[in-house]
Amino acid sequence: MSKDTKPAQKRIDQFFSGPGARADDWRDLVEAAKAWARVGNRAVYDTALADLAVTEEFYGYPGLHLMAALREAASAGDGATSLALATRITQALATRSFRQHAGDWSAKDDGNGDTPELVPPTFGAHTARRPYFETLIVTGVSSSQWPALAAEWRKLRRPIDGFIYEPVVVGSLEDAFCATMLNPNIAAVIINEGFGLRSRHNAPVLRSITASAGLNDESDASALRLAQIIKRVRPELDLYMISNRDVEELAGNPEANVVRRIFYSVEELLELHLSILEGIQDRYDTPFFDNLKKYAQRPIGTFHALPIARGKSIFKSDWIRDMGEFYGPNLFLAESSATTGGLDSMLEPTGNIKKAQEKAARALGADRVFFVTNGTSTSNKMAVQALLAPGDIAIVDRNCHKSHHYGMVLAGAQPLYVEAFPMTEYSMYGAVPLKTIKQALLGARADGRLDRVKMIDLTNCTFDGHIYNTRRVMEECLAIKPDLIFLWDEAWFGFARFSPFLRRRTAMGAANEIEAWMHDPKSVATYEKQQAELGKNPSDEMLLKTRLIPDPRQIRLRVYQTNSTHKSMSAIRQGSMLSVKDVEFHTVEQQFKEAVFTHASTSPNQQLIASLDISRRQMELEGYGLVANAMEIALAIRQAVNNNPLISKYFRILGADAMVPAQYRQSGFTDYLAAGVNWVNTLKSLDEDEFCLDPTRMTLVCGMAGYDGTQFKGILANEYNIQVNKTSRNSVLVQSNINNTRSDVAHLIRVLADIAGEVDRGLAQGGANARKTFEARVKSLMTDVPDLPNFSHFHPSFRGDAGSKTNEGDIRSGFYAAYDVAGCEHIRLNDPEIDRRLKSGPELVSANFVIPYPPGFPIMVPGQVITQETIDFMRKLDVKEIHGYDAKEGLKLVRSEALAKIGRPKPSAQPKLKAAS
Repeated sequence: MSKDTKPAQKRIDQFFSGPGARADDWRDLVEAAKAWARVGNRAVYDTALADLAVTEEFYGYPGLHLMAALREAASAGDGATSLALATRITQALATRSFRQHAGDWSAKDDGNGDTPELVPPTFGAHTARRPYFETLIVTGVSSSQWPALAAEWRKLRRPIDGFIYEPVVVGSLEDAFCATMLNPNIAAVIINEGFGLRSRHNAPVLRSITASAGLNDESDASALRLAQIIKRVRPELDLYMISNRDVEELAGNPEANVVRRIFYSVEELLELHLSILEGIQDRYDTPFFDNLKKYAQRPIGTFHALPIARGKSIFKSDWIRDMGEFYGPNLFLAESSATTGGLDSMLEPTGNIKKAQEKAARALGADRVFFVTNGTSTSNKMAVQALLAPGDIAIVDRNCHKSHHYGMVLAGAQPLYVEAFPMTEYSMYGAVPLKTIKQALLGARADGRLDRVKMIDLTNCTFDGHIYNTRRVMEECLAIKPDLIFLWDEAWFGFARFSPFLRRRTAMGAANEIEAWMHDPKSVATYEKQQAELGKNPSDEMLLKTRLIPDPRQIRLRVYQTNSTHKSMSAIRQGSMLSVKDVEFHTVEQQFKEAVFTHASTSPNQQLIASLDISRRQMELEGYGLVANAMEIALAIRQAVNNNPLISKYFRILGADAMVPAQYRQSGFTDYLAAGVNWVNTLKSLDEDEFCLDPTRMTLVCGMAGYDGTQFKGILANEYNIQVNKTSRNSVLVQSNINNTRSDVAHLIRVLADIAGEVDRGLAQGGANARKTFEARVKSLMTDVPDLPNFSHFHPSFRGDAGSKTNEGDIRSGFYAAYDVAGCEHIRLNDPEIDRRLKSGPELVSANFVIPYPPGFPIMVPGQVITQETIDFMRKLDVKEIHGYDAKEGLKLVRSEALAKIGRPKPSAQPKLKAAS
């Protein structure tokens, strides 16, 4: 968020700052202690310590004891002790050594502490480690009793415990909320009745958030209300409740289902301690990976078709032993093509794969999850094939991943393409406006074919970071057709589930909110009120401009979400998950299995399945902190690039105001780094705006430096060892993820500064001609950009009803028309014949997909009529990679004669036999 001044970073009302900001605050304290020791300026240190103490009470380490020791040293005027202790704490936080080394928790440095581990333990011998977490205890006892309470909890620790945790004690609902948001180490929460509402600290922004949640007076500070709030922002946490009242009645309350277990008073502390450890163990267990590790340690005789299993063909070879030395023996010991002997089948999971998928469904907020080992391209095709039949209509973003288009070909469904808003200046598209989607539905209804519209298929978030208001899209579309299926391709957005800010914008997050709204008694009244306002026969114009509310009694909630787990979590490449929340799944389950049989490999990679299992474990136990760090790193990159005087002359990262047109930012939100922006107006944008920008996806404009996207991507990779993914005509996409660190930020900024410096020096030393050439290059990249072509229409030969007002077409017939070699022709792009036919006919009809990279969307699909704007765009393209187009042969087109035959009954291949006389 925007941090206008240094003190503003430390106020609790800027409560979401991330782990990097906390580390900076501790380093600032150490520097203040050094200044105190050097020049005797203690006031700066006292202020820094007071600011830090406000938020540090929400963490287990350094905890109440060490913070008290810091205050005592300062009060005694002991600068040397203050510096030594602050330095030790800062180092322990940076290396995370406090999780394993008891010496870090002592106020005195005895000099016998173990050296912190800076290198991952797999790089050398290491002792067993117990994973560390923190447990939040919300209580009504006075703060003077908190140290004693924490000490009582520590007495419950046992050497045989698989995990170790530190208590964090707070005394109010607001402080519990702050601790939950600030502290990613919290993995369990104990809620004891009797706490108050208000924080001990002044928190203006926090007050506005709690007020918007309806928390206005002390009566709102109930244990159950707090449990519901925490479960909403961090659903992965285990919640436990201690009550002095009628626990039987409380346990039977349906609203208490967010709590894992309820205890009466404090009569069973050991039982509560064991319950906490059991809850962590449940998330820690990885059924498939755990079993695979056991399998690898068993003596197995392999008489199946996988020679590398057990690794003997590798390690006994003189020629490929280096492969075994590189990967290690476990990779081969854990390989098998068997689905018995403790292993499971991906095609018919009944054992540990099934259990792993059930845990993934819990983590992702879905009813069920399917593991996919062929990438999300396969997940998308599986979903399309299972849910659509020949002749069904699907409203599809024309700029979606090619797997969706090919899925329509396989299913025989007819795509009704809708267009995203163009960003011509940067040669990219945004997302599809809701009005456009509603128009397509209303047009189908007017044509009497709404019953054939089965699915809406959209990409969320887009490659460039545009995020839909998923709940609003689904609700308004369900108001027109209550049984629509939604397929959300969230290949790049899987991490968003573990951010309380972005979760609401995911398919599963929105589906769960809609489901809860449907069960709210007020929902029917809200719907009927709008119906009365609209009248009996509202015009399409009125429906288009109204925020439509669906009938909760009619909705059949059917939502599918695909995630490239390998793109945003710790899974091996091609690891994907397909999440389902579909009340009608029982009606499509068999055909879904058939889609799995069609697309899934019968020889899936065991290590890939294990990585999907492991990635779920990691995100459930530490995903919240990892995603917060990724977002913080992205904001640091944005700020560093755009505020650096040299770098910003030639590069800039586009803000939300540049990426999302104003008409789709109804809240007035401009950008994450704009002055005055905090989490209150950001949350307002996330709730209200039609489109938001994923903060982790950064469009870095390089055209101002005279580089096109492809060229700059090559420079970064070949000269500076920086890898980026997507490019456009004048930009590259930089994205942060759970793998990035502050060191990565420093490396990127250093490289951009070096390149900007080279450009600067080249212009200064090259004279007027160099500057003129440079300005012409920048103009060609930033100003003389080609217009982006929209989808035109399918040729009438590929339309069942050419008189229809809607624009769907039989893409499957168009695709297979290309198989008729004699029925196709090629015309080179610069051949005057193209221009003649555009003016005089016959029409140019594409025989295949044509997809330039960049920008990566299909500008032609099979059966599409090619227009002048499409040809103009292709002629202006300066990219070398265009899938489906061979520059030597030219565009592949369906001949007019072949088009005329399509749809006619084909003559029988066998002559008819005469009847016997």
